[in-house]
Amino acid sequence: MILDIQPLNLPSDQRRPIVIAGPCSAETEEQVLSTARQLHEKGCLNFRAGAWKPRTKPGNFEGHGEAALPWLQTVKQETGMNIAIEVATTEHVELALKYGIDILWIGARTTANPFAIQSLADALRGVDIPVLVKNPVNPDIELWIGALERLNQAGIKRLAAIHRGFSSYDKKIYRNQPMWQIPIELHRQLPKLPIICDPSHIGGRRELIAPLCQQAMDMGFDGLIVECHSDPDNAWSDAKQQVTPEVLDYILSLLVVRDEHTTTEGLARLRRQIDDTDQQLLTLLSKRMRISREIGQFKKEHNMTVLQAGRYNEVLEKRSAQGVLCGLSAEFVKRMFEEIHEESVRQQLETINQ
Repeated sequence: MILDIQPLNLPSDQRRPIVIAGPCSAETEEQVLSTARQLHEKGCLNFRAGAWKPRTKPGNFEGHGEAALPWLQTVKQETGMNIAIEVATTEHVELALKYGIDILWIGARTTANPFAIQSLADALRGVDIPVLVKNPVNPDIELWIGALERLNQAGIKRLAAIHRGFSSYDKKIYRNQPMWQIPIELHRQLPKLPIICDPSHIGGRRELIAPLCQQAMDMGFDGLIVECHSDPDNAWSDAKQQVTPEVLDYILSLLVVRDEHTTTEGLARLRRQIDDTDQQLLTLLSKRMRISREIGQFKKEHNMTVLQAGRYNEVLEKRSAQGVLCGLSAEFVKRMFEEIHEESVRQQLETINQ
């Protein structure tokens, strides 16, 4: 697939990637201007704030909507920074254009809805404005690409992807699992498309922002969009994942921006993908063995034997066939699941003998 992509033309410090920073929500005019002034003093050139906040449950602060847009106009007039906001409806687009917003981004929930994306694309037809598309909530690269294609077909050429991680039932370190292999595959398929990392939503905790920013640079990402608040502990939304302008400046000062043309870095990037994938494999295996122990407890309570030969043969046959469909050799998959089954039996026996 080929997208007609043009440069974003967003300003950035030559020593740093593109950085878009600002609070999760535009709470008050004072809060918006205070944060923007501090960021401007630190050299930030692109300011973000949420006028509309899609919340999981009703009753939480969902943004001031149009009432917040004059505050952002003031930021632009006073500091000269570009202004970025999230849009999810055609009304949002119309208001953003009316108030001279410079950059639009589309949230993860909206990206997952092709009807919503098409409506936004239709509303933006003929408009030359940078549009940043967050990955869908679930790890579906085709939905992500489909959203980009719909916008591109409407004439939006200054496009970029935002990697904000993927929802997972099992919450581990991250709020949203990074699954770096997915944006890497997106880059392989669309090499001209800029990719911007959202460490705030991946990490969910401010102490994870610095390492995630560096990982994004190590992966060759083009920029960062970071939630930054003048008083993050008292933020009205996502307080735990916001940092002060001073902390953000310190994080950026320590960033090592890699040279993507260095061949050794290319190898290191692939090895990091291997490391990330191996960690996912170990996490999944640990989860599988936890379920095996629960099965062992069930068998103990119902006086059942551990070894169920019919089930074992069924697993080997099905997994071997699935492995072939995934491009793996049947023999390799069979050997692997023999070892997994042996460990599963051992875990069940331990449970039964406790």
